[in-house]
Amino acid sequence: MPEAESPLASLHRAAEAVRQQLRLNAYDVAAVERLAAFIEEQRPTIKPAEQEGVVMALGCFLGQCLVHTYQGEWAAGLDNTTGVGIGGKSFFNPFYRVSQQLAHGLPESVAVFFAQVPMHLQAAQRRKNWI
Repeated sequence: MPEAESPLASLHRAAEAVRQQLRLNAYDVAAVERLAAFIEEQRPTIKPAEQEGVVMALGCFLGQCLVHTYQGEWAAGLDNTTGVGIGGKSFFNPFYRVSQQLAHGLPESVAVFFAQVPMHLQAAQRRKNWI
């Protein structure tokens, strides 16, 4: 019986498939900008039955961009959702971000979200834990 693929390997494989499909060289800011444009191009054509698979694939790619650009790591959130943890203080759900742009268009752009990550990281560093 073949061994099951690890969840992390599945995430990486899906992200790499999207990177190749979009013909991108890296998981960086430019790649996320292309992803946002791709989502906008495809939004009108995605059928409800396809949406979950699209969100999963594109979310893996966005997550891998977070990992590479902001030195994050794939992790499980407090609510057991899969996402990317950065610096031990911030957690981002790339699947949610993709689903938001699919549902609402450019006002919920993954590129805008991605550009705002440094502000979220700075805010997380400034928070104090008072006893």
